[in-house]
Amino acid sequence: MMNCTRRNFLKTSAAAIAGLTASPSGFCSESSKKPNFVLIYLDDSGWADFKPFGKPVYDTPNVNQLAKDGCRFNNFYVTQAVCSASRASLLSGCYPGRTKVFGAHGPEARGLDPAFATIGEALQSAGYKTAVFGKWHIGDQPDTRPPARGFDESCGLMYSNDMWEFHPENPDYWGKWPLRFWENGQVTIERVTPEHQCHLTTWYTEHAVDFINRRKDEPFFLYVPHSMPHVPIFCSDKFKGKSGVGLFGDVMMEIDWSVGQIVKALQDNGLEDNTMIVFSSDNGPWISYGNHAGSTPFREAKGTSFDGGVRSACIVKYPGKVKAGSSSTQTFCTIDILPTLAKLAGAQLPDNPIDGKDVWDIIAKKPGAKNPHRYYPFSIGGNFQGVISGDGHWKLHLPHSYRTLVKSGLDGAAGKYENLKTELALFDMRNDPFETINVIDQYPKVAQRLQRYAEDHKKKFYPDQK
Repeated sequence: MMNCTRRNFLKTSAAAIAGLTASPSGFCSESSKKPNFVLIYLDDSGWADFKPFGKPVYDTPNVNQLAKDGCRFNNFYVTQAVCSASRASLLSGCYPGRTKVFGAHGPEARGLDPAFATIGEALQSAGYKTAVFGKWHIGDQPDTRPPARGFDESCGLMYSNDMWEFHPENPDYWGKWPLRFWENGQVTIERVTPEHQCHLTTWYTEHAVDFINRRKDEPFFLYVPHSMPHVPIFCSDKFKGKSGVGLFGDVMMEIDWSVGQIVKALQDNGLEDNTMIVFSSDNGPWISYGNHAGSTPFREAKGTSFDGGVRSACIVKYPGKVKAGSSSTQTFCTIDILPTLAKLAGAQLPDNPIDGKDVWDIIAKKPGAKNPHRYYPFSIGGNFQGVISGDGHWKLHLPHSYRTLVKSGLDGAAGKYENLKTELALFDMRNDPFETINVIDQYPKVAQRLQRYAEDHKKKFYPDQK
């Protein structure tokens, strides 16, 4: 058993950094070194959990500085507001309806079929060193864990940190599978305890920094999918009580510290100018958990297709390529990350079909840049629920049931939901981003266009759904 108070979990790590400059177009060329990529993906972090998106009472100086040094994207979407589905779309560039990765997968689940390549595999083929340190949650079998899915180095949990014997509601069920900590394909902690969870954010960060230090002379892709602030929330002793507003604030301050440590490692190794950082979350907050959950100004939250669930805060920093201190209302989605990074890296796209598209012109805010998608789909589990237009102006909900919170939990206990149903609804997201007024009667032609997109998508990917 490891000593949790010492930094002795660094038996692995890896990843490479390379490069000085990219070509004037922003893409790599034969005469320039390839850019590095750092993708930081939080778990259940609300849109308003960090400055400058929201106004939390706790301090988040490193994320705020990241925004000052890069671009804040206010209309960034995930495909499904649930863990596994969201992560599979991010890493594969595919709709959930294509991969059939829905919801949140449990222990020993198959996860993302190896027929669908990941960002790691795409960049490995272009000479990148790759690493993932954090929560995987897209497969817990030998051929669907990180070492088999394009990652040279890895550590972390194979699924959510609440799927364990200490689950407050279903301990007998989840206790059938010990929550294990993995490192490079091997189990290094057989049974994760609350004490271990206190160190997850620190361990992921230490591995990330070590990876950067060792791989500074090679191009690399570093993926840091934090387990926090998904409940149960924990932080290390160095942050307990630091926020002055409770455990959730402490946890968020430690995540902010982690961002700062990663940025500092890039700076110390002379890699900052040639590294693109993307910071976001897999979905909105799990508001059932009250003071242990984040916040969003939008309608509903995690587990719904309203914007409180599927709109995530996003920051992209890439010095000299992405304008510092800027913001954008242009829409793009997690499925677009793979093709965009592949283009920047000079990597071939996977042989399998992918649904994402290169959105570098949007990220770089090139004049006249437009989103290349007609629409983005939204779903919960295997239930397809609607679409948003590629420009983010219009959002159509098909009739579906959804959960809404009626009573918040406290200090780690879950609250209570009730089920409601929405009718066919069209929302003008530019003038009503909170999805309050159904304007389907005022804009019948817009509604008909989005309905055609939705029906075509449903026929192709959800043929059994009525």
